[in-house]
Amino acid sequence: MDSLGYVFGFIGAALMVASYMMKNMLPLRMVALSANVFLVVYAVQGGSWPTVALYLAMIPINVKKVVQIKKLIRAIENAKADTPVSEWLLPHMTRRQAKAGQTLWNKGDKATEMLYVESGRLNMVEYDESLGAGSLLGEIGLFAPDNRRTRTVVCETDCTLYGLSADAMAQLYYQNPKLGFHVMRMIVARLMHDTDLAHQ
Repeated sequence: MDSLGYVFGFIGAALMVASYMMKNMLPLRMVALSANVFLVVYAVQGGSWPTVALYLAMIPINVKKVVQIKKLIRAIENAKADTPVSEWLLPHMTRRQAKAGQTLWNKGDKATEMLYVESGRLNMVEYDESLGAGSLLGEIGLFAPDNRRTRTVVCETDCTLYGLSADAMAQLYYQNPKLGFHVMRMIVARLMHDTDLAHQ
């Protein structure tokens, strides 16, 4: 291996270490992507093909993450006060089906996800309140101090739902802390709504 190969190797290693020390997700991913490129060149020069394969595989992964983060940042920055949070959370959520009569969670259960209703109807048992398509729920439990559900939710009909786990929400928050403002606004609106129901 010539000296240029070692230069690429040291630069790649330095960038990789730097990426592990960064907290902002977009610069972290971009630095990691740059490190992958330098390390691929280094590994090719040294004829280390398993290492080449490893860092080549990391390049599309980091490119995908950079694109996702940039989309989220644009969505949040363009969001207006009345923009539904679901519009920019939905691409990061996982789709699934639920059957009529199925209990999604009981009051007091540990909260592990928030849900978006694409189709069908849910019932909040304690208030006998129905939630239809376009509803977002479960966010309070994710941010409550004890991470416990405050209501029991049952499917009134067959439903198509999108879920976002607590871990995924945390990752999105680290990708863009502005997410916290929009989620806070959503939680306050839900609490005010629940307070109104409790006094009816």
